[in-house]
Amino acid sequence: MFRKILFAVGLLTAAACTPVSARPLVEVAVIDRDNGQWLPQYAYRGDSWLAGTPGHRYSVRLTNTTGERVLVVLSVDGVNAVTGQTAAASQAGYVLAPWETTEIAGWRKSLDDIAQFVFTDLGDSYAARTGRPRNVGVIGVAVFQEARPRYYVPAAPPIARGYDGRERNLDERSASAPAAAADAIAEESSEKSATRQSIGTGHGQREWSPVGRTGFERASRSPAQLTQLRYDDRRRLVALGVIPHRYYHSGYRERPEAFPEGFVADPPRY
Repeated sequence: MFRKILFAVGLLTAAACTPVSARPLVEVAVIDRDNGQWLPQYAYRGDSWLAGTPGHRYSVRLTNTTGERVLVVLSVDGVNAVTGQTAAASQAGYVLAPWETTEIAGWRKSLDDIAQFVFTDLGDSYAARTGRPRNVGVIGVAVFQEARPRYYVPAAPPIARGYDGRERNLDERSASAPAAAADAIAEESSEKSATRQSIGTGHGQREWSPVGRTGFERASRSPAQLTQLRYDDRRRLVALGVIPHRYYHSGYRERPEAFPEGFVADPPRY
């Protein structure tokens, strides 16, 4: 399917900055592309968590719940998924038509293709390999409303430029970032490794995903919605208490077992 990605110039109106909205303008979900399952979200100490499977590809599903176009700046591990820059809300993003749903499945490499999102070891994540491991383990969106909505439906989600109006290079940023960052991760003690992030998002295989460009005038400098989803390996989330231990063992086996345990128990009484 032709995916229209639009670079919208980040023009602003004179209106005051809008506060972060309590209702979601855009619903965010993560889908495991290798098994087709939507990853459940677990609320824990004020955060929403997802359990990723190392080696599995995933996509971020964005749904515009409004009758107007919106701009969605997508950050993965603290990196803008379109430009490769260290993420900021003022940067390029995808523009969704009214009520549109789309899936973003990778790092934008050009107007024609992406590098797939894939759960991988922390040291092999794109952010760590480019010297930016600090924010590995979080997927976020900053959503902006349009100053003067244009009611037309593009073939796929658009992307917008930053506030300065200059187009961003879609090629990889900091490809030759210091290897010292990854080395430092590998040299951490076993004690620290038990508490730190265990997986991140890798720079997977290329995939055809053509896009286009559009204009978008942001209604304010501040996003109308900020959403963050944290993620890690399921075993670590169980160890941290994010996923209750009994829930993990009883409800999330990889497949049914013919001989799980024990003997034949009496049936319950009516």
